[in-house]
Amino acid sequence: MKHYWKYLTLTLLLATQALFSTQALAASDPIYTGYFSSKALEGYDSVAYFTEGKPVKGNKAFKTTYQGADWLFSSQEHLDLFTGDPEKYAPQYGGYCAWALGSEKQLAPGDPLQWTVYNGKLYVNYDKSVKEKWLPNKDTFIKSADAQWPAILK
Repeated sequence: MKHYWKYLTLTLLLATQALFSTQALAASDPIYTGYFSSKALEGYDSVAYFTEGKPVKGNKAFKTTYQGADWLFSSQEHLDLFTGDPEKYAPQYGGYCAWALGSEKQLAPGDPLQWTVYNGKLYVNYDKSVKEKWLPNKDTFIKSADAQWPAILK
């Protein structure tokens, strides 16, 4: 029975290590899509944050690919706006957490429900508590993240 538990423990440790190694590799993608998805912003319409002031789920009927990720939109109009100027509507830092990059100089998942449009740009954060840390000092965090972003994906 002792051998069984040792074997099980070793197997779980190796599986955990493999999972984290996969996550580290996935974090180098220019657009955050999660670990088992190809959807940017978890399928939310990036244009809607600007035009409707809220997250709106996209529809597979209005889809494009940009920087290796699938982007879904709630209408043909939003799809057309995005394809006409993807840099304007795509989230900053590829949808990774703006606070983590600006404060901790590392990549962390962004939650499309924890968003801010500021100075015409879309930012997402890891969760509500992180967003609350980010908001009061966003200018400082943005300046730091802007400096980190070009090099962090290399």
